Amino acid sequence: MDAVERRRRILARIQEFRLIDDTFMTVVFKDRACTELLIRCLLEREDLRVVEVHSQRDLKNLWGRSVRLDILAVDDTGALYNIEVQRADQGASRKRARYNSSLLDAHIAEPGEAYEVLAETYVIFITEQDYFGRGLPLYHIERVVKETGEWFADEEHILYVNGQYRGKDAVGALMHDFFCRDPEKMQHALLAESVRYYKTDREGVESMCRISEEIWKEGRAEGRAEGRAEGKAEAVKALMDSLHFTFIQACDSLQVPQDDRAAIRKMLHLS
Repeated sequence: MDAVERRRRILARIQEFRLIDDTFMTVVFKDRACTELLIRCLLEREDLRVVEVHSQRDLKNLWGRSVRLDILAVDDTGALYNIEVQRADQGASRKRARYNSSLLDAHIAEPGEAYEVLAETYVIFITEQDYFGRGLPLYHIERVVKETGEWFADEEHILYVNGQYRGKDAVGALMHDFFCRDPEKMQHALLAESVRYYKTDREGVESMCRISEEIWKEGRAEGRAEGRAEGKAEAVKALMDSLHFTFIQACDSLQVPQDDRAAIRKMLHLS
């Protein structure tokens, strides 16, 4: 695939992007006001003020294993919010939520600091499907004392958002917008304005093109560096998830040999 054809496809993909797509979500929600609106809707906290937002933030544990957070936000009380969009259930597993939560604590803890000053943390998974399958808009995970039923109140919170929910309330309106390709049909003016900028404004579209090109280059570099089928499979999956390439388009773009494709398809559990 030459550069002209790749750009044409990327431009077409940009018009198909939705906020549930992690590449697009991390760009739109770099905006502090957009992230503040999101958290306010989910927590029903109109008084909440976001003061800092980071996208694609890498956090590492003591052994060097890292996780890349889609969005990491801080409010004016010092509380931390990790917001993730997950289109596949395996990306939103219970232990992934636990791991992200533990990394937030490790990230903010200072040597010699009393445990009681640890900031309140929220890990929020917005999932394309109803992860728990109960039809509820939100699923709050909190610790309780099993014998008494009392809240443990350690200020660690995990929240799953049902992307399929379309109720006539704030969460329903928000999920409608997360799955909407056309900014003219979105219900939140602030989100619509940001989506419109990245899809129709010349400067915004070019910014998305640059980000998409960087993803493509990283995928190619990873595939070449790994050399093995596992490395190539990860690079193919990155293009499929981030730029919505088909399996064949991703393989063509990364120049994966035909002889390797069947094995990669099997690794990715594609039919």
